[in-house]
Amino acid sequence: MAARASRLENQDAIDFAIVAMLPDPKEARAGIEEVHFLPFNPTDKRTALTYLDDKGKMHRVSKGAPEQILNLAANKSEIERKVHQVIDNFAERGLRSLAVAYQEVPEGTKESAGGPWQFIGLLPLFDPPRHDSAETIRRALDLGVSVKMITGDQLAIGKETGRRLGMGTNMYPSSSLLGDKIDSDIAVLPVDELIEQADGFAGVFPEHKYEIVKRLQARKHICGMTGDGVNDAPALKIYAVSITIRIVLGFLLLACLWKFDFPPIMVLLIAILNDGTIMTISKDKVKPSPCPDSWKLAEIFATGVVLGAYLAVTTVLFFWAAYQTDFFPRHFHVRTLNVHSIDKEDMDAVARNTEMLASAVYLQVSTISQALIFVTRSRGWSFTERPGFLLMFAFVLAQLIASLLSALAIWELASIRGIGWGWTGVIWLYNIVIYMLLDPIKFAVRYGLSGRAWNLVTDKKVAFSNQKNFGKEASQAAWAHEQRTLHGLESAPGREKAASMELGHMAEEAKRRAEITRLRAVRTLKGKVENAAILKGLDLDNINNQHYTV
Repeated sequence: MAARASRLENQDAIDFAIVAMLPDPKEARAGIEEVHFLPFNPTDKRTALTYLDDKGKMHRVSKGAPEQILNLAANKSEIERKVHQVIDNFAERGLRSLAVAYQEVPEGTKESAGGPWQFIGLLPLFDPPRHDSAETIRRALDLGVSVKMITGDQLAIGKETGRRLGMGTNMYPSSSLLGDKIDSDIAVLPVDELIEQADGFAGVFPEHKYEIVKRLQARKHICGMTGDGVNDAPALKIYAVSITIRIVLGFLLLACLWKFDFPPIMVLLIAILNDGTIMTISKDKVKPSPCPDSWKLAEIFATGVVLGAYLAVTTVLFFWAAYQTDFFPRHFHVRTLNVHSIDKEDMDAVARNTEMLASAVYLQVSTISQALIFVTRSRGWSFTERPGFLLMFAFVLAQLIASLLSALAIWELASIRGIGWGWTGVIWLYNIVIYMLLDPIKFAVRYGLSGRAWNLVTDKKVAFSNQKNFGKEASQAAWAHEQRTLHGLESAPGREKAASMELGHMAEEAKRRAEITRLRAVRTLKGKVENAAILKGLDLDNINNQHYTV
């Protein structure tokens, strides 16, 4: 029944897990005709399928959040206690619950309410954490960071997940701390102190999440919330601001100073190639911050504006040199694009020159704009932090397309004409030269705002090294030490020992609770299972590697 209330195409993780339990996914629709499918939505929190059986009778089956399905059941009062007992038993083992119900629809129309709902049962679902979550949390605790779990699941699920991840299990339901009725068992201590000492919070709503962070910040703690992609977010924001300033200001100056209209379709092409490249940053090898980070909006905005303005000026300078002078033809022996060398009465010659200028400007803008991501993604020198393969591949492919278009294409729709490989090489050389100044500009802006950017410039980083993994472990350890000192997580040389102990107390307590939880688990559960397996001669590897989804 649960498989019938699941999608066979465009499945989410739950639908996929349920349908995958069938010998053949087609069995989910075997012998029935689908009439209407209600997809999951945050309001109803359930899916439903209305269908006709082989006798032409209409039925409806639904699966979803237990409370929602239980509210549908005609005999809710009779089964409610038993259902909650099963849900709690699942939750204690770290399993989520999914309820299933069924009804007949005698009216025979998909809009009709149908007969009474029958509660069929509950399905346990195991949603395992990421494979590297436990190691990440362990490293965070070693760095002096107190990690707290904030989840919308039940308290029992949160505690079991925390145990699996090597965290402490000192967790509270957020409604008991921050709701209208505070639990009397935990009302002895102030709420702020309980939040500070907790390892996590369950049943969290958005307003509770905000309140937890607000209270921790009020107690002078640096708070950071992490999830997929947060390491890339600042780089993307700086890049977005820079590109916006660069495109708008650059083409505005060209239009104002020389009345040069850049073909709009080429702006669209730049955007398409840029977006294709930037999408790959989600798989990039960005070096994460080793301590809780924050949105440095002033730095992001200032860096983006300055870098964008610099690139806009370099485009204007390039256009002036190509359009008003013979600098490039004189030094690189390429065809002149100087407007003064053309008979202005020869409209064909003027059109050809304008189209070639458009091609040259397009390549110059496209290449350096996309190369900017390598600067914004790195905290130090961009050439010392190797980008991910996908990002590098996307950049090379996009610029190969841009170079081919500029060198060879004759495209009347876009009003561009090929400039040849000579000009293409000159533009690449010009962009390499102006790229070299992007890192110093980035450091200058950061130094002007914080005064600490010089450490990034003088940090002992090299592009090539005979050390294992480019000396990654040593450099990361040094970076982590500096950042922990910077954020008050570790005492700097010369600080008082008492202050250092006070700042690290909260993180040490969290680490101690995590170790106690781990030892308790080994003693009570894992140790017993492994001892029994050894006595019976079972393979421990097969036992430890089992994963269940439903």
